[in-house]
Amino acid sequence: MTDKQLYSNIAKLLPKSQIFTDETSRLVKGTDAGLYRLIPRMAIKVDSEEEVIRLLTFCNTKKVPLTFKAAGTSLSGQTISDSILMEIGQGFEFSSITDKGYTATFGCGLTGTAANRMLMRYKRKLGPKPASIDSAKIGGIIGNNSSGMSYGIKYNCYHTIKSMRIIFADGSLLDTGDKESCREFTTSHRELISEIEEIHRHAIQNEKIKDKISQKFRLKNTCGYGVNSLIDFDDPIQIIQHLMIGSEGTLGFVSQATFATVHDAPLKAAAMIYFPNLRDVCEAIIPLRNCAVSAAELMDRNALRAVEDQEGMPPELKSLPAYAAALLIDTSADDEETLQRQMQEIETALSHIKTLLPIKFTTDTHRYNTYWNVRNGLFTSAAAGRPKNTASIIEDIAFEAEVLGEALTDVRNLLVQSGYADAVMWGHLLDGNVHFTVFPDINSQDGVQKYAQFMHMLTDLVVTKHHGSLKAEHGTGRNMAPFVEKEWGTEIYALMKRIKKAFDPNLILNPGVIINDDKEVFIKNLKNIPAANPLIDKCIECGFCEIQCPSKNLTFTPRQRIVAYRYLAESVQTRKSNNKTVRELAKKISYPLDETCATDGLCSLACPVGINTGTLIKELRWQHNSRFSNAIAAWVANHMDSVTAFLRSLMKLPHAIAKIIGYNSMESFTRGLYKVGDGIFPLWTRYVPTGSKKIERNIFPATSAESPMVVYFPSCITRSMGGPAYGYDDHQEDVPSRMVSLLKKANYTVIIPEGKDRLCCGMAFSSKGFKKQAQKKENELNEALLKASRNGQLPIVCDMSPCLLHMRETLDSRLKLYDQVEFIHDFLLERLQFNKLPLSIAVHVTCSSTKMKLEEKMLKVALLCAEKVIVPEGITCCGWAGDRGFFYPELNHSALAPLKHCIGDAKEGYSNSRTCEIGLSVNSGISYKSLVYLVDKSTEPLS
Repeated sequence: MTDKQLYSNIAKLLPKSQIFTDETSRLVKGTDAGLYRLIPRMAIKVDSEEEVIRLLTFCNTKKVPLTFKAAGTSLSGQTISDSILMEIGQGFEFSSITDKGYTATFGCGLTGTAANRMLMRYKRKLGPKPASIDSAKIGGIIGNNSSGMSYGIKYNCYHTIKSMRIIFADGSLLDTGDKESCREFTTSHRELISEIEEIHRHAIQNEKIKDKISQKFRLKNTCGYGVNSLIDFDDPIQIIQHLMIGSEGTLGFVSQATFATVHDAPLKAAAMIYFPNLRDVCEAIIPLRNCAVSAAELMDRNALRAVEDQEGMPPELKSLPAYAAALLIDTSADDEETLQRQMQEIETALSHIKTLLPIKFTTDTHRYNTYWNVRNGLFTSAAAGRPKNTASIIEDIAFEAEVLGEALTDVRNLLVQSGYADAVMWGHLLDGNVHFTVFPDINSQDGVQKYAQFMHMLTDLVVTKHHGSLKAEHGTGRNMAPFVEKEWGTEIYALMKRIKKAFDPNLILNPGVIINDDKEVFIKNLKNIPAANPLIDKCIECGFCEIQCPSKNLTFTPRQRIVAYRYLAESVQTRKSNNKTVRELAKKISYPLDETCATDGLCSLACPVGINTGTLIKELRWQHNSRFSNAIAAWVANHMDSVTAFLRSLMKLPHAIAKIIGYNSMESFTRGLYKVGDGIFPLWTRYVPTGSKKIERNIFPATSAESPMVVYFPSCITRSMGGPAYGYDDHQEDVPSRMVSLLKKANYTVIIPEGKDRLCCGMAFSSKGFKKQAQKKENELNEALLKASRNGQLPIVCDMSPCLLHMRETLDSRLKLYDQVEFIHDFLLERLQFNKLPLSIAVHVTCSSTKMKLEEKMLKVALLCAEKVIVPEGITCCGWAGDRGFFYPELNHSALAPLKHCIGDAKEGYSNSRTCEIGLSVNSGISYKSLVYLVDKSTEPLS
């Protein structure tokens, strides 16, 4: 079937907007966190079980291979395809929590962290906790039988699953929690049921097979299928359900799952314990298994060395000997007495083992978080420090406790002998589960062969010498498929092949994964990793960044932008582009790559190596800017006073007209104007503010000469369009006026910088790639603020959080710069009388506030002012992105799609960015305004 015929058939089954056939979309959507690259013939987004059933039925009938993809954080090449890639859409992001949180049902498209947020109120959580839980979706967690650092085998997916809904290769649906569905499936799929029963009998009647399965699954093991289900259950439905776990999309599609949840004790303590070497630290396993330990995380010397120079790390890391190893132990309880007893029991259990420093637990939140920052920073630092053009591969093995010390010593020696001496090793000690990184040069044949030889030697060491697991929790994929038979033996591998054939007779589901007779597949179809741009060259394409991105459901995500940019750079380097530059090629995909990127930088917070994809896009914009656009930007920068004055007058006009003809009529007219102009005219809505009043004075004195002084910088946004908008009702003053009012109420003398009308922080120019103009405005503001603050002696408050963040990044470090929320929290709480109002409000934490870690301060201030404060879950950046909400409103709508549902009974909304507040109002239906209004309304001067 040709690509054209394939598209024609599938377009009859699904909306065309959900089918992606262009080269760039297929490339970026077909990427996962592994080291392999396949380009799908098409990528298809599905939003319901009905769509999955139609697609699977067609593919099975026509024998067209199909691969499922959730978050694509898979490390072993599980979610790539050269046929059809089926991507899980937002329709699978649903949940239902019952039995006081003891039971929870989640759609396969929900992330693990989102699920845990919902369970938090019940003091419950999911059992599995992979390191990728912020991004990994329920479907992927089940498909890989993820476990993670805290719970080992006991609380992984296999042991906490209660029921699931499965769609099989032929399009049939089984709900294992519904007795009628199970009866119907048993009748309609008699052949599958009979084959599963026969495989089950073969496994339990052959003592050699039964014993081997039992022995292998005493460890974490995700290599091959979960054949422990063959000996753990007699009911074929239960066997089918548990075979789905860890099957990596090769047996069927799990649309939703119901879990038994795990208690989440609120009180926690941790100890960082240092041992002379790897062997010594491994002696702690058996005694710790008899203690109440939540986690026991191993870190070798290379791992500790990778983070020792980072800010906030324990000083003792730098003085540890060359072969030292550390163990981070975590314990938790519901009450203080129990927690103290558990800490004492752990210290006693380890008292006979030599340590480099005395064992000492901490319950101090800061120190506790510091210890976990050490652990969580390992992979980040290791991957960021790898040589150029190398891949970052995480291997994942497990051993019995009795041999772990010797096995890890052997692994370390093998790494050194194989040229990977810089490998970082860490792991979940209680499970004997260890991860380590290798950084092969997969762009060269020598590098590939070196890696292949290492993998064969590693397999011999793990399986033959130490009888361990080749994959403990990262899945088989293509990476380990050639070695499954070596780990399990010919007989059990034959059972796995029978399982695959029974579920998927036409072999259409994720072919090549888990079961693969090609012994070289693990070194085929490797990603090329070009040196594309220093800003992104450290990217490992893991996709952790995607959950934060406001454009993730509209166009590209940060990972996809990087993949696209790398492809363009590679095209230039290999002269596929007829000597065109990356900039010229990028114009063809400007809309998904550039125009719909908010450049908010939140991706850098989630990125394991700290990449800010927004910085890359700003550089592209800088390269794209023409002489004409630069001339306009320069004129605006030089005439900021005239521009803001013009905007102050202009912003009042639409509201004046709307009050005559009605807001509905005015919005209809402006929508038409926006469409006709095709992006030339901005889209006006009733929530766009009116103009501000001109600030006539530079000093607003307090009532007393002894009163403190503060410099207030009203941003160019609030000076021009900081007035009230639709729904402000009792708030008729503009933001600068209300800010001055609040500061004076707290008995501050307010100083506004000289030349205020021409001042701008430069952020608006920087985000559009106008570097010179941005720097000009930054320098002007820097000089004015130094003068106004007496060279940094006085605090400076700004009324726009994005501007304040930019100021912190670009201005003189002597300046004491505060966001409006931060200044209220740090300076005004003791200078005002707060009266809690009978209000239910929603609060939005802007992306700049998140980066400045202002969430807690904003919430604290809001709770002093209102009886009920709602922080909508899952809402990060609003996607307004300066002025992009005016010209690309679809970005703002996509980013805030869940907002109206998440604000509950809130009647008012508050934030700390005037432009963000426009988009928040549009998409919530309630009026959002500056938090300054709320604080001013709920406070009185101290008597």
